[in-house]
Amino acid sequence: MNYNIRGENVEVTNAIKEYVEKKIGKLERYFDTPPTSDVNVNISVYNDEQQIEVTIPMTNLLLRAEVQHIDLYAAIDLVVDKLERQIRKHKTKVNRKFRQQGSPKHVFAELEKEAMEQREAEENYNDEIEIVRTKQFDLKPMDSEEAILQMDMLGHAFFVFENAENGFTNVVYRRRDGRYGLIEPS
Repeated sequence: MNYNIRGENVEVTNAIKEYVEKKIGKLERYFDTPPTSDVNVNISVYNDEQQIEVTIPMTNLLLRAEVQHIDLYAAIDLVVDKLERQIRKHKTKVNRKFRQQGSPKHVFAELEKEAMEQREAEENYNDEIEIVRTKQFDLKPMDSEEAILQMDMLGHAFFVFENAENGFTNVVYRRRDGRYGLIEPS
C-alpha cells in the first residue's frame, strides 16, 4: 500500500508515520495479495482533540473511517478497528453473494485485479466532467440566520439563498467544527 499521510494543525513526525503504517499495514492480512491501493491519512487537531481520517479506495469498495479522540495513538487504533469491521462486513457480504452464485474462492484477489484494470482504463479515458443532475429552485430573500435554520431543517450541509439586505446570492454551510460559514460575492 502507498501511504499519503498529511497533518493539519499538527506536524507528522516519523514516529507517527511509522505507527500509522504499522497499524494500517495489519489490514493486509485480510487480502490474498497485498493491495496496491493508495492509503490517504489526514491527521488534524481541533481544540485539543485529535482527528484521524483514513480513506482506502478500492474497486467495488471504499474503506473510509474517521475518529476523534484526545490521544492520537488511541485514535489511530480506533480507526483501524473501524476499517477492520468494514472489511469483515464487506468480505462476508461478498462471499455470501458469490457462494450463492458458485463464486471463486479468492474474491478479494479478483477485486484487486479489477481495480488495476479499472485504473488503467480510467487513465486512458478522456477526462471529461459530466453533470449527472441539475436542480432549479427559486431563491427566497432571507437573512443568514433564517438560511441556517432552513438548512438544518432540510438536513443539508449547505443552503443557497438571496440575501435580503443586499440582494446578492449567498451560501451558508456547516463547517467540520459544527459552526457555520457564509459565502458572499465580492
